[in-house]
Amino acid sequence: MMRFSSNARNLRSSAIRELMSMAANPDIISFTGGMPNNDLFPLREMDEIYASLSDSVKKAGFQYGPTAGYPPLLESLGSFLKEKGLPVEDNGLIITTGSLQAINLVAKVFIDPGDRVITEYPSFIGAISAFKSYDAKFETVSLDNNGLCLSELETILESATPEPKLLYITPYFHNPAGIVYSPERKTKLMAILKNRNLVMIEDDAYGELYFHPEDKELTVPIKAGGKETVPICYTSSFSKYIGPGLRLGWLLAPPEIIEKCELAKQSMDACSSTFTQVLAHEFLVQNKLPQYLDRLRTIYLRRSKLMLDALDAFMPQGVSWTRPKGGFYIWVTLPEKLDATEILKGVINKGAVFIIGSTFDPLGKRNNCFRLSFSHTPEEKIAQGVEIIGKAVQSIMAKT
Repeated sequence: MMRFSSNARNLRSSAIRELMSMAANPDIISFTGGMPNNDLFPLREMDEIYASLSDSVKKAGFQYGPTAGYPPLLESLGSFLKEKGLPVEDNGLIITTGSLQAINLVAKVFIDPGDRVITEYPSFIGAISAFKSYDAKFETVSLDNNGLCLSELETILESATPEPKLLYITPYFHNPAGIVYSPERKTKLMAILKNRNLVMIEDDAYGELYFHPEDKELTVPIKAGGKETVPICYTSSFSKYIGPGLRLGWLLAPPEIIEKCELAKQSMDACSSTFTQVLAHEFLVQNKLPQYLDRLRTIYLRRSKLMLDALDAFMPQGVSWTRPKGGFYIWVTLPEKLDATEILKGVINKGAVFIIGSTFDPLGKRNNCFRLSFSHTPEEKIAQGVEIIGKAVQSIMAKT
């Protein structure tokens, strides 16, 4: 008998994986992928960047680098974060292998078995898995269109024993809910957290993907502007802005937290890819990111509108959904008694697929909802796929 560690025993496969394997058929219209469409990657820009590099820089890209990150990228990324109002000078910054590693590092240095972690419901499945791997116990707080429901949070803070160690939130074009926290909700949140003995993870993977310029102000990080009433670990990545294949994220946090996280990272992978860090640095300093982001915003706005129009056309009464101002996702809520798994079984047979709501529930229970991603699906297939789902929902609702 294998004597696996408690960490390994806490790893769980998604119960929906067998169903999802059926979606590998290229004829299936998939709304599952939280990733850019392959046709959107900046191939020309990257070709130009590589051609512009000296041999010495190319050689450096093939070598090991410091655990904290490729020094030129730390400098250019620091400048990028300062432009967002983040207090780079007062914090430490490390490059991670995607933002999920940043979340995992914070979890690793704070969570002992049985420690309580507060998350949103719904919440990012990668973060849920990271916290579970360290045997965290979950307290969940519902979301509305403006962010965390603060009355629920206050109840948990006053009653949870032992006191929670971490609060994890994704305030900007939430995965999976698609919402953005309002400025008022963020301010009230920090007031509630004042003098609490916990650390907050502010996960910002999508904040640059607002659809309209006037919504940029909604994405100002909580960690910016002196609003930090508890230690905030700010995480993000290049995955949604340039490409997930770079495998580059970052963690901006108080120096004492960064010190522990850097030690933890040394035992994981020694350093993130120097080669892709070189490319990301040049993407920033050659000022290719602003124009590229403008192009992405236009495309994702168009894609979201296609999906929203299809939902309006094909979903029956009694079903609701979020209307995102940026990012990749729309969160669909069914009547309470419906089970999204039953919907999924029907739509896979008809040629479409999505991710059910219980996947995003740290407790794995609530399932009258599902996530649709419009970022990866071919635009000409979006309406057709939503129609398939809408008809399946209508059919099941007619039977209940």
